[in-house]
Amino acid sequence: MSTYISKENKPRLSSGKKFLLMLAAMGPGITVMLADTDAGSIITAAQSGAEWGYKLILLQLILIPILYIVQELTTRIGIVTRKGHGELIEETFGKGWAWLSVCTLFVSTIGALITEFSGIMGVGLLFGVSKWIMVPLAVLALILLSLTGKYKFVERVAIVVGAFELVFIPAMIFAKPDYASVMMSLVGSQPLNNSGYWMLIAANVGAVIMPWMVFYQQGAVVDKGLTEDHLKSSRIDTIFGSIITQLICCVVIIAVAATIGMTNPNASLNTVQQISQALTPFLGPTVGKILFAVGLSGAALVAAIVVTLASSWGFGEIFKKPASLNYKWSEAPAFYIFYSALLIIAGIIVLSGIPLVPLTLGVEVLNTILLPIVLGFLIALAWKVLPKRHALRLWEKIALIIIYIVVCGLGVLTLYLTF
Repeated sequence: MSTYISKENKPRLSSGKKFLLMLAAMGPGITVMLADTDAGSIITAAQSGAEWGYKLILLQLILIPILYIVQELTTRIGIVTRKGHGELIEETFGKGWAWLSVCTLFVSTIGALITEFSGIMGVGLLFGVSKWIMVPLAVLALILLSLTGKYKFVERVAIVVGAFELVFIPAMIFAKPDYASVMMSLVGSQPLNNSGYWMLIAANVGAVIMPWMVFYQQGAVVDKGLTEDHLKSSRIDTIFGSIITQLICCVVIIAVAATIGMTNPNASLNTVQQISQALTPFLGPTVGKILFAVGLSGAALVAAIVVTLASSWGFGEIFKKPASLNYKWSEAPAFYIFYSALLIIAGIIVLSGIPLVPLTLGVEVLNTILLPIVLGFLIALAWKVLPKRHALRLWEKIALIIIYIVVCGLGVLTLYLTF
C-alpha cells in the first residue's frame, strides 16, 4: 500500500532535476496537438478564411483554453491511474460502455485517416506524382515506423514531421495580410444568423477537439511511463501544444483570407490542388506550392501516426491484448495487425477517389456530433476515478459542464442544419 507524502514533507528537487523531469514528460501533449492540426483542420481553416475572412480567428483563440482543459484532464487521468481510456471505461462502467466508446473512436479514426491520406495524395498530385505511388508509400512508411519497438522514437519522429506545419507562418507573411483588419475581426460583429457560418463553427470545433485525441494522450502517457512527478511538466507540455495548434489554424485562416478571401471568396476548394492553385498567384508558383505541400504533408503524417495509435491502443485494451509500441511484433501481433489494417483500409478508400474538402468538412462535423459521447465518458471518469488530491476543483467542474453543454448544443445544431 503506497503512502501519500504531503507537499511539506516531500523532498525538494533541484532545478536541474526539475528540468530533467519536464523534458521527460514533454512529448505526448505536443505530439497530439500537432496531430490536431491535421490535413482536415488545415483545410477547414482554409475554407473558413476563404468564405468568412478573419472572422473565425476569434473562435480559434477561444478554443485554446477549452482544448487545454480537456486534454490536461485526459493526461491527469492517464498518469494517476496508469490505464488507457478504453480499459478505464470498462473497469468503471462496464464492457458495453467501453465498446460504445471504442466504436466511436473507430468511426472517428477511419474518417480522420481518409482525410490524411487524401491530403497526402493531393500533395503528390501537385508535383505530378500519381496517387498510386504516394498513398501506398505513406501507408508503408507508417507501418515500418511502428516496428521500431520504441514509443519514444515514434514520438520524436512524429514531432519532427509535425513541425513542418510551421512553414505556414512564412506563407502567411508572404500573403501580406492587413494586420489591422485581423485585430478588428476579434471585436467585430459575427454573422450568427447565417446557417453556413454555424456549420463552419461546428466544423472548426470538431477539427480542434477530436475523439481520438483523448484516447491517444491517455494511452501515450501510460506507454511512456509517466508518473505523478511528471504531472506539472505534462501540463506545460499540453498548454504549449494547445497554443501552437490553434496559432497554426489562425495563420492558415489569415493566409487564405488575405488572398482567396479578398479576391474570390466563392472559389471552389474541393481538392488540395485547388487550394494550392488559388494561393500561388499571391505566394508565387514555387514558394506557394512548396510551402503548402510541406505544411500539409507534415500535418497529415503526424496525424496519421497519432490517430492509428489511438485506435490500436483502444482496441487492444478492449480485447485484453498487449498493446504498446514498446513491444515487438512477436510480442503484440494483434496490436500491430490492427494498426496496419487501419492504414491499409483507409488507403484503399482514398484510392477509390473522393472529393477532399467536402469529405473533410463532413468528418469534422461528424467529430462534433461524436464529441458528447467522448467528453461525457471523460468527465464521468474524472468524477469517479481521480483520488482526492487530484480531484476536479470547483472551477474545473463548472468549466467542463459549460464545455459539455456547448459541444452538445453544437452537435444538435449540426444535425438540424444538415438534415
